[in-house]
Amino acid sequence: MISFDLSGRTALITGGASGIGLEAVRLIAKSGATVAINFLPDDPRGPVAVKALQEEGFKVVAAPGDVGNAESAKQMVLKAIADLGRLDLLVNNAGTPGVRHPIPITDLDSITEELWANLLNVNFMSVFRCSKAAAPALKDAGGAIVNTASIAGLGAVASTIAYSGSKAAVINLTKNLARSLAPDVRVNSVAPGAVDSSWGIEWSEERRQTTIAATPMKRLATPAEVAELIVYLGFAAKMTTGQTIAIDGGISI
Repeated sequence: MISFDLSGRTALITGGASGIGLEAVRLIAKSGATVAINFLPDDPRGPVAVKALQEEGFKVVAAPGDVGNAESAKQMVLKAIADLGRLDLLVNNAGTPGVRHPIPITDLDSITEELWANLLNVNFMSVFRCSKAAAPALKDAGGAIVNTASIAGLGAVASTIAYSGSKAAVINLTKNLARSLAPDVRVNSVAPGAVDSSWGIEWSEERRQTTIAATPMKRLATPAEVAELIVYLGFAAKMTTGQTIAIDGGISI
C-alpha cells in the first residue's frame, strides 16, 4: 500500500463507515491526517468504526448526518470543518444502489419514480450539497474534492439504469465543479468497476465469475486499492482536475 505524509492535514469522508470509504479513512489517518467520518445517524457501523480507529491511535472524529437531506448535509459538513479546524480534502463517497437485486436493463416497468428520486438525491445531489458547504474551507486550504462515481456512469451496465444515470451525473458535476472552484480547489472522481466489498447489491456467483473472466486483470478491485487512488487524487496529482479515473481492472476497455 502507498503511503503519504499527511501530518497536519484533514479530510471529511462521507459514507466512511464501511467499504471504500472506511479504507480511505484508514489510509488517510494512517498517513497522519485527522479524518472526520460521516455516516447515517442510525448506522451502528459508524460509532464502531470511529471507536476502533481511535483505539488504534488514529486521529478520527465522528460526523453523523444524512447527506440525502439538504439541511442535515450542510450542518454535518460545517460541524466537521469546525471540529477539524480546516479542510484539505472532501471525499463524496456516500451512495446507495437503491435495490438489493439487479433489475434487467429491459425491465423498464421496475424502474420507478421513487427509485429515480432516491438515487439522484443520495448519489448525485449529496455531492453538490456537501461540495457547496465545504467550498469556502477548501478554497482557504487550497484543497481538493474526490467523488466516488462508477464505470456505470461511463456507460457500463449496472444494477439499474437509474444507478448508471446518477453516476453519469456525478461525472458531469465533477467537471463543472472543477471549473467552478479552479484554481483554488481541484475536483476529480474515481470510477470503480466491480469491487470486492459489502456493497448492497446481491450479485449471483455466476455474474461475479463472468465479470472476473471479462476483466483483463482477472480479479475484482479491493476497497483499499480504490482508496489509494482517492488519496492520490486528493493529495498529489496537482495538475489533475475535472477528471474521472476508472479503476476497474481494464473491463471498460
